[in-house]
Amino acid sequence: VQLQASGGGLVQAGDSLRLSCAASGRTSSNNAMGWFRQAPGKEREFVAAISWRGGVTSYSDSVKGRFTISRDNARNTVYLQMSSLKPEDTAVYYCAAAPSLFQVATPTTVRYWGQGTQVTVSS
Repeated sequence: VQLQASGGGLVQAGDSLRLSCAASGRTSSNNAMGWFRQAPGKEREFVAAISWRGGVTSYSDSVKGRFTISRDNARNTVYLQMSSLKPEDTAVYYCAAAPSLFQVATPTTVRYWGQGTQVTVSS
């Protein structure tokens, strides 16, 4: 499975941004999908995940209520809608895929990683 993330950019605090991650390859639509982020000098951290049918989602406490993960299996694409962005949301965002929601929410069990997309939030 290959993952291609896009949609990052420079925004101001309070703005919104939508990230996309297009998946391709065998059984790409059967995987749970997720987003992680990594700020300079920090560990990669979990942001959000969605089951392969889209019925179950999970969020980190730091983004709950502000970010929404969704997917369109017909387009093999997962989205991360980010609202009320804060400077502390600044990071490189990575999409991820794994067979289960639990596996895609844990960096050590992610099966596939996409390249990162930079999100910078200015104050």
